[in-house]
Amino acid sequence: MHTRMASCVVACYGRLMPKTVQIRDLDDEVYAGLVRRAAEQGVSVPELLRTEAARLASRPTIAQWLERTRQRSSDLDRAQILEALDEQRGAWPDARR
Repeated sequence: MHTRMASCVVACYGRLMPKTVQIRDLDDEVYAGLVRRAAEQGVSVPELLRTEAARLASRPTIAQWLERTRQRSSDLDRAQILEALDEQRGAWPDARR
């Protein structure tokens, strides 16, 4: 086997291998919550964590989300946005009438 091909096989194979993550020092309450959620979904704790890890990895970070949000344009100005929010929220509890 050529050296170039051998290194590609090693590099490519390494990327395809499933990875293992070990979490140490979980509180009993946290683990009990994971067991409960896994049971509710009819899966094992490792399967629940695998699914949640994939979901977490696929989502943007808060910083990435904020950056994308800042890049969006809008025809509304700040006053219109605040007015719409006030309508949705209702009167402020400490507002003087």
